Amino acid sequence: MLPMMLVISIVMGIVPLLGIAWTIATGTVTTVDGLFMSLILLTLSAVFFLNAFWELRDRGALAFLHKKRVAAEATPKVTTKETPKATAPAAPAIKDSKPKESES
Repeated sequence: MLPMMLVISIVMGIVPLLGIAWTIATGTVTTVDGLFMSLILLTLSAVFFLNAFWELRDRGALAFLHKKRVAAEATPKVTTKETPKATAPAAPAIKDSKPKESES
């Protein structure tokens, strides 16, 4: 059973798309008003579909989208040893046993 918030989000995401179809069907999409109406309706639709996506993701309904990542994490990582490059020996670190006095 789908939760009511998910159903409302999907329906409210489809309604603006119907408004865009109506704008195209009446031919007003070529006007500035029609263009901005379409942009506003697309934004509303995107917000509701994003809410539905988050709801499905939180319920675990979209787990199939993460199969590749889970499979990649399950395989052991193989590292290859590289031959060490010739480097100059590092200078030994010398610790000063006395703390420095601050000038006041």
